[in-house]
Amino acid sequence: MDGKKFRTQMGDLAMGTALNAAARDYQKEMLAEYKAQSSQPKHEEVDIDDLLNDPELERLHAERINAMKREAEKRQKLQQQGYGEYRLVTEGDFLTEVTKSPRVICHFFHREFIRCKIMDKHLKLLTPKYFDTKFICIDAENCPFFVTKLGIKVLPCVILFRDGVAVDRIVGFQELGGVDDFATKALESRLLKAGL
Repeated sequence: MDGKKFRTQMGDLAMGTALNAAARDYQKEMLAEYKAQSSQPKHEEVDIDDLLNDPELERLHAERINAMKREAEKRQKLQQQGYGEYRLVTEGDFLTEVTKSPRVICHFFHREFIRCKIMDKHLKLLTPKYFDTKFICIDAENCPFFVTKLGIKVLPCVILFRDGVAVDRIVGFQELGGVDDFATKALESRLLKAGL
């Protein structure tokens, strides 16, 4: 065999091997690029007009508006019944307030006691947050019948009623840290623990 012919054949073989290797590398690169593109999330362009005319979106929107209207009507009805505000009640109104509401928090207080004023401040802050619970206060001096009937001996005394029945009470500040500057959060946690 001729040396020149041998070198040419070897060169052709080497060139063929190199071309095959290059083709395999190119194929791997193309496959990797395709996988990378297909793994990226595809964002389709959405026409706003199509969204505005979507019947499903219109149905959801109508449902949400109706739910908001029902909630506003419920809130207005509760507001007319004395919910959403911390109110002073008289001995004559006390029984009606407590028995006609599912959840009532009543603060028995004395006008001259500083601790009663502190409790008032915290209850006023919690009232708008818990709209479905009625928050009331009553002057213990002006309702001796209920003070005796409920066994109130220390003020401030907060009694929690559920469906007209006294279910729990907070007497003084002992459960709230025993200090005058307790956080409203401490009172809130205690009330939530009682289920109101």
